[in-house]
Amino acid sequence: MTHRNDAALDFLATRRSHPPKMLREPAPDRAEILRLLTLATRVPDHGKLEPWRFVVLERAALDRLAPVLRDHVLAAGQDQAAADKAASAFGSPAIVAVVSTPVASDKVPGWEQFLSAGAVCLGLVNAALASGWGAAWLTGPAVLDETFGRNHLGLTDGERLVGLVHLGSRGDAPPERPRPDVAAKTRWLE
Repeated sequence: MTHRNDAALDFLATRRSHPPKMLREPAPDRAEILRLLTLATRVPDHGKLEPWRFVVLERAALDRLAPVLRDHVLAAGQDQAAADKAASAFGSPAIVAVVSTPVASDKVPGWEQFLSAGAVCLGLVNAALASGWGAAWLTGPAVLDETFGRNHLGLTDGERLVGLVHLGSRGDAPPERPRPDVAAKTRWLE
């Protein structure tokens, strides 16, 4: 193998998301977020459809939306603890909402375009981590309830939030977590 990249392999072997509660100020600035998004969009995108877009939530927007999300969760019938937990997720220094924007195509089905947007989420987390930032890809009530995205993030019909990528400076190192037994989840066909 002549194209082996040991530094990249080491990064992938040790990468660890940083939970939002562990992120600190400052957030990456706009120029840095654009650089991270440029790296993140180097994903499988059959047909070159670019079936995704971004809504960057800076501190003022997060402060404005946190109580709105709390009220939204309460209105959906959940308890105060769930509402407070949902709102607290907007305490991150910055969040990038990754939006799936499917494009009409005879060759590339919608589900594949949605997976491309999911790949952007992971690409953004990895780009941020490799750049020295803390990052995590989460969903939660803001993503799972489609009305929140339409009413507060400007999503249009046919669009769907894929995830919220939380960004900030690294605080304490996150604890390691158990990893899957890959051999037990693998079947070989000969």
